[in-house]
Amino acid sequence: MMLHKTLNEIARLIDGKVVGDGDILITGVSGIKEAAEGDITFLANPKYSPLMDKTRAAAIITSIDAQKTSKPVILTENPSLAFAKIISMFMPDDAGHPEGIDYTVVMGKNVALGKDVAIGPYVVIGDNVVIGDKSIIYAGCFIGHHSKIGNQTLIYPHVSIRERISIGNRVIIHSGTVIGSDGFGFATIKGSHHKIPQVGTVEIADDVEIGANVTIDRARFDKTVIGRGTKIDNLVQIAHNVVIGENSLIVAQVGISGSTIIGNSVTLAGQAGLVGHITIGDNAIVTAQSGVAKSVPPDTMVSGYPARPFMTTQRVNASLQNLPKLFDLVRELKKKIEELEARLGKK
Repeated sequence: MMLHKTLNEIARLIDGKVVGDGDILITGVSGIKEAAEGDITFLANPKYSPLMDKTRAAAIITSIDAQKTSKPVILTENPSLAFAKIISMFMPDDAGHPEGIDYTVVMGKNVALGKDVAIGPYVVIGDNVVIGDKSIIYAGCFIGHHSKIGNQTLIYPHVSIRERISIGNRVIIHSGTVIGSDGFGFATIKGSHHKIPQVGTVEIADDVEIGANVTIDRARFDKTVIGRGTKIDNLVQIAHNVVIGENSLIVAQVGISGSTIIGNSVTLAGQAGLVGHITIGDNAIVTAQSGVAKSVPPDTMVSGYPARPFMTTQRVNASLQNLPKLFDLVRELKKKIEELEARLGKK
């Protein structure tokens, strides 16, 4: 059931301040471009401010310092978070999570299930697995022996969790992800590649979300670690012995080589690639498609290939745009020098 509340009622729910008509009735939620009459929307990025007067939405949730508009607004410190609360409170949850234990589940020996665990069809669970209270496992998943899954964790279809893996509470893992596959380790002898055993594990802390088709390799000896609150987008590769701190953001198609250490609150933007055995400091930002070949200090933004401080890369890119003009200038100067030399030669 969609929401049917006045703007004043919604403002109280998100601790916001109404500017304009607080008695208008809100009947839906939508993005600012897609909104229809009766919808409430939000604006968090100032560059979209011109849309405030163009949107068909009945009201807008926005920041305290946003530009003025003729439409009724709710002012909040964090419009995105406030809008998320409205969606979660008033939009239906029609995901249809599994309930109970399906009769097709293959269960190993000494498996310990918590209260209200739900397991969908054709899930395979190895020996000595522990699954915490209210966790949900969708169809077609594999959980290897001696692995442990915490409370209220949600695992979507066709996820593979290999043996001896530890996953915390309230973790979300999307379809196709593989956790605990072997690290890429080989010793090359006389042209032949000999596999190095990967006998470590993977540890996923609480409140982590892992996107679809992510691969997180087990450590060679110790553990690969994903810190509390970190969010990982789709199609990310995390190699063996990588350690990622708390509340970091790893965006789609990032590749992190072995034994690299990522700090807390780090952002790795799409398609960034990191070599192994380096450190990315707390609060650092690596922009999209950057190639990081050496450690990055805390509170630093880097970009480009090889990755450099962001402003340095901007200057380099600006210079590259002038290369055609510079080439023409050099050719012109060369011609003038040749003419001067010819005159001097005649004298």
